[in-house]
Amino acid sequence: MATLKKVARPVPKAAPAPELMGHYRRMLLIRRFEEKAGQMYGMGLIGGFCHLYIGQEAVVVGMQACLKPGDSVITSYRDHGHMLACDMDPKGVMAELTGRGDGYSKGKGGSMHMFSREKGFYGGHGIVGAQVPIGTGLAFAHKYKTDGGVCLTYLGDGAVNQGQVSEAFNMASLWKLPVIYVIENNKYGMGTSVERASARTDLYHRGQAHGIPGEQIDGMDVLEVKEAGEKAVANARAGKGPAILEMMTYRYRGHSMSDPAKYRPKEEVARMREEHDPIDRMRAALLEWGTADENALKAIDKEVKDLVTAAAEFAQQSPEPDPAELYTDVLLEA
Repeated sequence: MATLKKVARPVPKAAPAPELMGHYRRMLLIRRFEEKAGQMYGMGLIGGFCHLYIGQEAVVVGMQACLKPGDSVITSYRDHGHMLACDMDPKGVMAELTGRGDGYSKGKGGSMHMFSREKGFYGGHGIVGAQVPIGTGLAFAHKYKTDGGVCLTYLGDGAVNQGQVSEAFNMASLWKLPVIYVIENNKYGMGTSVERASARTDLYHRGQAHGIPGEQIDGMDVLEVKEAGEKAVANARAGKGPAILEMMTYRYRGHSMSDPAKYRPKEEVARMREEHDPIDRMRAALLEWGTADENALKAIDKEVKDLVTAAAEFAQQSPEPDPAELYTDVLLEA
């Protein structure tokens, strides 16, 4: 199985300071938001399932930086980070997590099923792999409408063995659809190591039978993610069809809040945090390059903490959904 690379980050190619600082801020916002969500779940304020994105922030921040207005995004149930990277309001996201009426899905979607057409976010999906054919359909819509849009379809290493994923790959390649399949390989599908679930563990080859090019990326390095994403997105916009980007990443928490993650050694988690943490790596690089000083980074940290605190307070003050909401959004008369 391929391992993450522990290498010094090269000086970015003429990357402007606001862009670099923006990557850092977005990753930090996701991290702090997810930490707060974990706390609120422990307090009983969030019910149902809750899958945290802590550790994987560089993937979604790097990929979202490649998109334009009008593009679309779809993912699985580990979706809070994707929502925030799509610039969805943290208050609305947290309100939805707590099942409140001011949430993005009016409190009816919860952690796994949020949606924002305005932001081009077409949902987190609770069925493993189910978002892949839907994302392929979104890409078909972009091509059919000739709107120049691209769809980012995120999936995990545990989803690549689903039959519908292979069927979607075939259709996307056959019709040269503008879709990027982003495999977030965090090494474990629920509690099962990828080595025990996949005959071949370098998953970027999965599209080979369908003529889809693939590449394996250090998903703990936001700049490497963005560099690879820009190439794939540009090719998709140019009508060259789909691509598969396998992001080698890692989740620090269990599969969900109910998972004690006893199937992996604590030393493994500690090593990943110490050697590969995407936020720490970006922070060190910003200081080394002279892009920011300690005071600037502390100011960002305070801003982000204030945003997350405000989101948590907003969610707790938001009203419960009206019982009548049970009967809305279930039928569309055309």
